[in-house]
Amino acid sequence: MTLPRTRRVMANGLEFHYLEKGSGPLVLLLHGFPDNALSWEHQIEHLASHGYRVVAPWLRGYFPTAVPPQPYYDRVTLAQDVRCLIEVLNDGRPAHIVAQDWGAAITYGVLALHPQSVRSAVVMAIPHMKAALHDALVPEQIKRAFHWWFFQLDNVPEQVLPVDDYAFIDFLWREWSPNHAEQAHVAQIKRMLAQPGTLAATLGYYRALLRTDYRDPAHAGAWERLDGPIHVPTLALCGGDDIRAQVMARQAHFFAGPYRYCEIPATGHFLHREDPVAVNRLLLQWLQEQGDPPTPEEHRS
Repeated sequence: MTLPRTRRVMANGLEFHYLEKGSGPLVLLLHGFPDNALSWEHQIEHLASHGYRVVAPWLRGYFPTAVPPQPYYDRVTLAQDVRCLIEVLNDGRPAHIVAQDWGAAITYGVLALHPQSVRSAVVMAIPHMKAALHDALVPEQIKRAFHWWFFQLDNVPEQVLPVDDYAFIDFLWREWSPNHAEQAHVAQIKRMLAQPGTLAATLGYYRALLRTDYRDPAHAGAWERLDGPIHVPTLALCGGDDIRAQVMARQAHFFAGPYRYCEIPATGHFLHREDPVAVNRLLLQWLQEQGDPPTPEEHRS
Protein backbone atom coordinates (compact mmCIF):
# COMPACT_ATOMS: atom_id res chain seq x y z
CA MET A 1 0.00 0.00 0.00
CA THR A 2 1.49 3.33 -1.14
CA LEU A 3 0.40 6.45 0.69
CA PRO A 4 0.20 9.77 -1.17
CA ARG A 5 2.79 12.44 -0.65
CA THR A 6 2.38 14.99 2.11
CA ARG A 7 0.92 18.35 1.11
CA ARG A 8 0.55 21.53 3.16
CA VAL A 9 -1.90 24.39 3.52
CA MET A 10 -2.43 27.45 5.70
CA ALA A 11 -5.60 27.30 7.80
CA ASN A 12 -6.59 29.28 10.90
CA GLY A 13 -3.19 30.99 10.82
CA LEU A 14 -1.24 27.71 11.02
CA GLU A 15 0.55 25.53 8.46
CA PHE A 16 -1.06 22.09 8.33
CA HIS A 17 0.46 19.09 6.58
CA TYR A 18 -1.84 16.42 5.21
CA LEU A 19 -2.13 13.30 3.07
CA GLU A 20 -4.49 13.41 0.09
CA LYS A 21 -5.77 10.85 -2.39
CA GLY A 22 -8.69 10.48 -4.78
CA SER A 23 -11.28 12.83 -6.22
CA GLY A 24 -14.92 13.47 -5.45
CA PRO A 25 -16.71 14.60 -2.27
CA LEU A 26 -14.23 15.58 0.44
CA VAL A 27 -13.80 13.25 3.42
CA LEU A 28 -11.61 14.68 6.18
CA LEU A 29 -9.95 12.06 8.43
CA LEU A 30 -8.94 13.28 11.91
CA HIS A 31 -6.56 11.22 14.05
CA GLY A 32 -6.19 10.96 17.82
CA PHE A 33 -3.48 10.45 20.46
CA PRO A 34 -0.97 8.88 20.48
CA ASP A 35 -1.29 8.72 16.73
CA ASN A 36 -1.09 10.77 13.54
CA ALA A 37 -2.41 11.03 9.98
CA LEU A 38 -0.69 7.79 8.92
CA SER A 39 -3.17 5.94 11.13
CA TRP A 40 -5.71 6.20 8.30
CA GLU A 41 -3.73 4.33 5.62
CA HIS A 42 -6.40 1.62 5.19
CA GLN A 43 -9.25 4.15 5.03
CA ILE A 44 -7.43 6.50 2.64
CA GLU A 45 -6.93 3.74 0.08
CA HIS A 46 -10.42 2.30 0.43
CA LEU A 47 -12.43 5.52 0.32
CA ALA A 48 -10.34 7.02 -2.49
CA SER A 49 -10.93 3.90 -4.60
CA HIS A 50 -14.70 4.36 -4.16
CA GLY A 51 -14.96 7.91 -5.45
CA TYR A 52 -13.97 10.19 -2.58
CA ARG A 53 -11.30 12.82 -2.16
CA VAL A 54 -9.70 11.80 1.12
CA VAL A 55 -7.60 14.22 3.21
CA ALA A 56 -5.88 13.20 6.46
CA PRO A 57 -4.16 16.11 8.24
CA TRP A 58 -1.72 16.04 11.12
CA LEU A 59 -3.51 17.99 13.86
CA ARG A 60 -2.30 21.26 15.37
CA GLY A 61 1.19 20.77 16.84
CA TYR A 62 1.62 17.21 15.55
CA PHE A 63 4.77 17.19 13.40
CA PRO A 64 5.02 18.04 10.52
CA THR A 65 2.06 20.40 11.15
CA ALA A 66 3.32 23.53 12.88
CA VAL A 67 3.37 24.10 16.62
CA PRO A 68 1.35 27.29 17.29
CA PRO A 69 3.14 30.29 18.80
CA GLN A 70 0.62 30.35 21.67
CA PRO A 71 -0.16 27.05 23.48
CA TYR A 72 -3.88 27.19 22.75
CA TYR A 73 -5.42 23.72 22.36
CA ASP A 74 -8.95 24.37 23.59
CA ARG A 75 -11.73 22.61 21.72
CA VAL A 76 -13.05 25.86 20.26
CA THR A 77 -9.66 26.56 18.66
CA LEU A 78 -9.43 22.97 17.44
CA ALA A 79 -12.94 23.16 15.97
CA GLN A 80 -11.94 26.35 14.15
CA ASP A 81 -8.92 24.52 12.73
CA VAL A 82 -11.23 21.94 11.18
CA ARG A 83 -13.70 24.53 9.89
CA CYS A 84 -10.86 26.47 8.26
CA LEU A 85 -9.32 23.34 6.75
CA ILE A 86 -12.64 22.44 5.14
CA GLU A 87 -13.08 26.01 3.91
CA VAL A 88 -9.63 26.13 2.30
CA LEU A 89 -9.56 22.58 0.95
CA ASN A 90 -13.15 22.48 -0.31
CA ASP A 91 -13.78 26.06 -1.50
CA GLY A 92 -16.18 26.72 1.36
CA ARG A 93 -18.38 23.71 0.65
CA PRO A 94 -19.23 21.31 3.49
CA ALA A 95 -17.34 18.03 3.85
CA HIS A 96 -17.73 14.66 5.52
CA ILE A 97 -15.64 14.05 8.66
CA VAL A 98 -14.38 10.70 9.92
CA ALA A 99 -12.60 10.96 13.26
CA GLN A 100 -11.14 8.83 16.06
CA ASP A 101 -10.10 9.61 19.66
CA TRP A 102 -9.07 13.30 19.86
CA GLY A 103 -10.24 13.72 16.29
CA ALA A 104 -13.69 12.64 17.47
CA ALA A 105 -13.54 14.91 20.53
CA ILE A 106 -12.83 17.83 18.19
CA THR A 107 -15.56 16.78 15.78
CA TYR A 108 -18.31 16.96 18.41
CA GLY A 109 -17.36 20.62 18.81
CA VAL A 110 -17.28 21.22 15.05
CA LEU A 111 -20.77 19.75 14.72
CA ALA A 112 -22.14 22.04 17.44
CA LEU A 113 -20.31 25.24 16.48
CA HIS A 114 -19.95 24.93 12.69
CA PRO A 115 -22.69 22.60 11.40
CA GLN A 116 -22.73 24.42 8.07
CA SER A 117 -19.23 23.04 7.38
CA VAL A 118 -20.14 19.36 7.73
CA ARG A 119 -22.31 17.12 5.53
CA SER A 120 -22.05 14.14 7.86
CA ALA A 121 -19.74 12.80 10.57
CA VAL A 122 -18.38 9.51 11.87
CA VAL A 123 -16.99 9.66 15.42
CA MET A 124 -15.01 6.74 16.81
CA ALA A 125 -13.86 5.56 20.23
CA ILE A 126 -14.56 8.74 22.22
CA PRO A 127 -17.99 9.67 23.60
CA HIS A 128 -19.54 13.10 23.37
CA MET A 129 -17.29 15.30 25.48
CA LYS A 130 -20.04 16.32 27.89
CA ALA A 131 -20.56 12.63 28.69
CA ALA A 132 -16.82 11.92 28.71
CA LEU A 133 -16.05 14.66 31.21
CA HIS A 134 -18.96 13.62 33.44
CA ASP A 135 -17.97 9.94 33.39
CA ALA A 136 -14.31 10.83 33.97
CA LEU A 137 -15.30 11.13 37.65
CA VAL A 138 -16.53 7.50 37.81
CA PRO A 139 -13.83 5.30 39.42
CA GLU A 140 -13.70 2.79 36.57
CA GLN A 141 -13.39 5.58 34.01
CA ILE A 142 -10.77 7.37 36.14
CA LYS A 143 -8.66 4.25 35.85
CA ARG A 144 -9.19 4.18 32.09
CA ALA A 145 -8.49 7.91 31.72
CA PHE A 146 -5.64 8.17 34.23
CA HIS A 147 -3.52 9.90 31.56
CA TRP A 148 -5.97 12.82 31.50
CA TRP A 149 -5.03 13.57 35.10
CA PHE A 150 -1.34 12.74 34.75
CA PHE A 151 -0.98 15.08 31.77
CA GLN A 152 -2.24 18.04 33.85
CA LEU A 153 1.11 18.13 35.67
CA ASP A 154 3.62 20.70 34.45
CA ASN A 155 6.88 19.33 32.96
CA VAL A 156 6.60 15.86 34.53
CA PRO A 157 4.92 14.12 31.56
CA GLU A 158 7.44 15.75 29.20
CA GLN A 159 10.19 14.05 31.22
CA VAL A 160 8.46 10.70 31.72
CA LEU A 161 7.11 9.92 28.25
CA PRO A 162 10.47 9.84 26.38
CA VAL A 163 12.04 7.42 28.90
CA ASP A 164 13.07 4.02 27.50
CA ASP A 165 12.22 4.90 23.91
CA TYR A 166 8.76 6.23 24.77
CA ALA A 167 7.72 3.05 26.59
CA PHE A 168 4.67 4.99 27.86
CA ILE A 169 3.33 5.08 24.28
CA ASP A 170 3.80 1.32 23.92
CA PHE A 171 1.89 0.91 27.18
CA LEU A 172 -1.08 2.98 25.99
CA TRP A 173 -1.41 1.03 22.74
CA ARG A 174 -1.21 -2.30 24.60
CA GLU A 175 -3.69 -1.12 27.22
CA TRP A 176 -6.22 0.24 24.74
CA SER A 177 -5.89 -2.39 22.00
CA PRO A 178 -4.42 -5.42 23.82
CA ASN A 179 -5.08 -7.90 21.01
CA HIS A 180 -3.43 -5.84 18.29
CA ALA A 181 0.32 -5.42 17.70
CA GLU A 182 1.44 -2.25 15.90
CA GLN A 183 5.22 -2.07 16.31
CA ALA A 184 6.05 -0.32 13.03
CA HIS A 185 3.20 2.17 13.26
CA VAL A 186 3.90 2.99 16.91
CA ALA A 187 7.61 3.40 16.13
CA GLN A 188 6.91 6.21 13.67
CA ILE A 189 4.58 7.85 16.22
CA LYS A 190 7.49 7.90 18.67
CA ARG A 191 9.71 9.54 16.06
CA MET A 192 7.04 12.19 15.55
CA LEU A 193 6.73 12.88 19.29
CA ALA A 194 10.50 13.35 19.51
CA GLN A 195 10.37 16.34 17.15
CA PRO A 196 10.89 19.73 18.87
CA GLY A 197 7.69 21.01 20.47
CA THR A 198 5.47 18.11 19.40
CA LEU A 199 5.23 16.26 22.71
CA ALA A 200 4.31 19.40 24.64
CA ALA A 201 1.72 20.25 21.98
CA THR A 202 0.01 16.86 22.21
CA LEU A 203 -0.15 17.17 26.00
CA GLY A 204 -1.66 20.63 25.61
CA TYR A 205 -4.87 19.10 24.25
CA TYR A 206 -5.46 17.35 27.59
CA ARG A 207 -4.43 20.34 29.66
CA ALA A 208 -6.88 22.58 27.82
CA LEU A 209 -9.73 20.28 28.93
CA LEU A 210 -9.30 21.34 32.55
CA ARG A 211 -6.99 24.37 32.57
CA THR A 212 -7.71 27.88 31.33
CA ASP A 213 -4.04 28.68 30.61
CA TYR A 214 -4.21 26.43 27.52
CA ARG A 215 -7.38 28.09 26.20
CA ASP A 216 -7.59 31.12 23.95
CA PRO A 217 -9.42 33.77 26.04
CA ALA A 218 -10.86 35.23 22.83
CA HIS A 219 -13.07 32.12 22.54
CA ALA A 220 -14.68 32.30 25.96
CA GLY A 221 -18.05 33.21 24.48
CA ALA A 222 -18.18 30.03 22.38
CA TRP A 223 -17.75 27.58 25.25
CA GLU A 224 -21.43 27.57 26.14
CA ARG A 225 -22.31 26.41 22.61
CA LEU A 226 -19.51 23.86 22.31
CA ASP A 227 -21.53 20.92 23.67
CA GLY A 228 -24.91 21.94 22.28
CA PRO A 229 -27.37 19.64 20.44
CA ILE A 230 -26.00 18.14 17.22
CA HIS A 231 -28.21 18.23 14.12
CA VAL A 232 -25.66 16.95 11.55
CA PRO A 233 -26.16 13.27 10.57
CA THR A 234 -23.72 11.29 12.71
CA LEU A 235 -22.54 7.69 12.94
CA ALA A 236 -20.77 6.69 16.17
CA LEU A 237 -18.48 3.64 16.23
CA CYS A 238 -16.65 1.99 19.10
CA GLY A 239 -14.70 -1.19 19.65
CA GLY A 240 -16.72 -3.79 21.47
CA ASP A 241 -13.84 -4.37 23.89
CA ASP A 242 -13.22 -0.66 24.51
CA ILE A 243 -14.41 0.51 27.94
CA ARG A 244 -15.49 3.75 26.28
CA ALA A 245 -18.32 1.79 24.65
CA GLN A 246 -20.12 1.83 28.01
CA VAL A 247 -20.43 5.61 27.68
CA MET A 248 -20.92 5.88 23.91
CA ALA A 249 -23.86 3.47 24.04
CA ARG A 250 -25.77 6.02 26.16
CA GLN A 251 -25.09 9.25 24.25
CA ALA A 252 -27.96 9.39 21.73
CA HIS A 253 -29.66 12.22 23.64
CA PHE A 254 -26.93 14.65 22.53
CA PHE A 255 -28.10 14.31 18.91
CA ALA A 256 -31.13 16.13 17.56
CA GLY A 257 -30.53 14.93 14.00
CA PRO A 258 -30.03 11.51 12.39
CA TYR A 259 -27.84 9.36 14.64
CA ARG A 260 -26.67 5.75 14.70
CA TYR A 261 -24.38 3.81 17.05
CA CYS A 262 -22.52 0.59 16.18
CA GLU A 263 -19.88 -1.50 17.92
CA ILE A 264 -17.16 -3.47 16.15
CA PRO A 265 -16.81 -6.85 17.92
CA ALA A 266 -13.45 -8.01 19.25
CA THR A 267 -11.73 -4.64 18.80
CA GLY A 268 -10.39 -2.06 21.21
CA HIS A 269 -9.69 1.64 20.97
CA PHE A 270 -7.90 1.69 17.60
CA LEU A 271 -10.71 -0.14 15.83
CA HIS A 272 -9.99 1.39 12.41
CA ARG A 273 -6.60 -0.35 12.43
CA GLU A 274 -7.65 -3.50 14.26
CA ASP A 275 -10.47 -4.39 11.85
CA PRO A 276 -10.19 -2.08 8.83
CA VAL A 277 -12.41 -4.34 6.72
CA ALA A 278 -15.40 -3.99 9.07
CA VAL A 279 -14.81 -0.29 9.69
CA ASN A 280 -14.34 0.50 5.99
CA ARG A 281 -17.55 -1.33 5.13
CA LEU A 282 -19.52 0.76 7.64
CA LEU A 283 -17.84 4.00 6.53
CA LEU A 284 -18.61 3.42 2.86
CA GLN A 285 -22.19 2.40 3.59
CA TRP A 286 -22.69 5.50 5.72
CA LEU A 287 -21.18 7.88 3.16
CA GLN A 288 -23.23 6.40 0.34
CA GLU A 289 -26.38 6.82 2.42
CA GLN A 290 -25.63 10.54 2.49
CA GLY A 291 -26.19 10.64 -1.26
CA ASP A 292 -22.74 10.55 -2.84
CA PRO A 293 -20.92 9.25 -4.72
CA PRO A 294 -22.89 6.70 -6.77
CA THR A 295 -22.71 3.09 -5.63
CA PRO A 296 -20.74 0.64 -7.84
CA GLU A 297 -24.07 -0.69 -9.17
CA GLU A 298 -25.09 2.82 -10.22
CA HIS A 299 -21.71 3.28 -11.92
CA ARG A 300 -22.36 0.16 -14.01
CA SER A 301 -25.95 0.99 -14.98
